[in-house]
Amino acid sequence: MQIKLLVEGGSMKPGPTLSQKLGPIGINLNQVIQKVNEATKSFNGLKVPVELDVNPSTKDFEVKVFSPPVSELLKKELGLEKGSGVQKKMQVANASIEQIISVTKKKFNNLLSKDLKSALKTVVGTCGSLGILIENKFASEIEQEIDEGKYDKEIQEEETETSPEKRKMLDEYFLEIKNKQLKQEKAEAEEKKETSEQSEEKK
Repeated sequence: MQIKLLVEGGSMKPGPTLSQKLGPIGINLNQVIQKVNEATKSFNGLKVPVELDVNPSTKDFEVKVFSPPVSELLKKELGLEKGSGVQKKMQVANASIEQIISVTKKKFNNLLSKDLKSALKTVVGTCGSLGILIENKFASEIEQEIDEGKYDKEIQEEETETSPEKRKMLDEYFLEIKNKQLKQEKAEAEEKKETSEQSEEKK
């Protein structure tokens, strides 16, 4: 019997969902929590898919840990709480290609990709839906550049470290983007306020 759970890496706690799933089988909840936390501690702070392989007659169980979703790994890598809800207007981070390679390597075994290069494109696609820039560019441009072979050297050498100079450059560029976004948000809020005031006056 298999039970699928999505848990907080290394800090799973007892809760109603867990009790509902395991209670009827009569398995010791504390034992499950202890084993799952032990197995997922390397994914601390991330949501991790876990599968319990349970033998209802002996009450024995095995814990299988799967790699967290790409979006979770990206958020952890870039220190983000959440992605952008409006990707075309709001960008939330500016990643280096090395950071994206690092995330791809962690997830590679769970991706149905023939090699690191095609797996990288899958992760880049997720960056697009989260509103993450890569190398100062939108994800769609990076996908094209991967196809053109621009990052073949980094991919072949599996580079995962961003140089301090490059990090500084990416951060400075993103700060400009952030300031532009804030100005735009402010202007839109002012416009909205004016429109609602005008419609109030007409009433």
